[in-house]
Amino acid sequence: MVGTTLTQIRTRIESLASDDGTYELVCGRTGERPVPVDGLRFPDRSTAETAARAARQYRSALRRYDPKVPYYDLIVSEYDDGPGIGGANATADGWATAGATPGLPEPPSDLDLGADADGGPECGDGGERSERVEFCHRVAAAVFEALVDADHRAVETAVMDSYFDLAETMSSADDLCLRLLESMATALHVHLTSAEQADVLERAASHLASRPDSAGALGATLAEMERLDLVGSYTCSPWRPGPDASTRSAELTLEGYALSAREGRLPVLPVVLDLYRRAESWKPVSLHVTPAEEGWHATLSVSSKSNAVGLASVPIHERAAD
Repeated sequence: MVGTTLTQIRTRIESLASDDGTYELVCGRTGERPVPVDGLRFPDRSTAETAARAARQYRSALRRYDPKVPYYDLIVSEYDDGPGIGGANATADGWATAGATPGLPEPPSDLDLGADADGGPECGDGGERSERVEFCHRVAAAVFEALVDADHRAVETAVMDSYFDLAETMSSADDLCLRLLESMATALHVHLTSAEQADVLERAASHLASRPDSAGALGATLAEMERLDLVGSYTCSPWRPGPDASTRSAELTLEGYALSAREGRLPVLPVVLDLYRRAESWKPVSLHVTPAEEGWHATLSVSSKSNAVGLASVPIHERAAD
């Protein structure tokens, strides 16, 4: 993407929000709180107006790739738990911050993105916005940015179409983010070769926070998945050597995995992308998945020499007979 990225804009908006803020942004026509300001509150009107400009820039950027992205007339509203637009009461001068008129381009933003793309504050519980929702959106945004960078237009369109289809039918932000990752993993599998998938994952990892040390990367990834409740619990065996010194493998079990199987395949995009982010030297080359008692059993193979393999969605194999 040329210029400011979606990831940077969203991070900037989130840096303006506060858990105990008394102002929020809603659509003056429908009362909706659209992405990327859904569930966020801001400490004062001026800050909320800055966030509104950033949100319009974010949605305008999306519209460059999908002209069907809906317009919203964003207004600053003082939040309370009583009746009003979407549960908030819009004050009269809030209408001055309205966004674009439907059918017309949104105005350009003079937003100063001084914050680092990955340096914004971590989002807490924040009401409707769980850390799991936040993580899922960051993964989705990073992958979308990577698709734009690599000029995979067919996949961009498939992902955006899926997102808006889901957004129109789902009211839960948590469920929406999970289903979006499932759809995104499927789109990567359907439209891209394994090498292209691997390239997209490498690019997406570069859009996320700086890579931690690679030592213990697999354990750190699984612990993060459990912390975010993307996995209920897990086990992980020690690494065992492969046919040569450049390969190794580990046995995993994942119970309570939050993403659902689709057409005989398991979407593992968030797990694999987090592993890409952490393990600079050892790249995933195989992930063999079978059903287990309370979830999934997997054999992960990595290599320090072979090219990485695209593993956004992997086939589910039959469990071996006892």
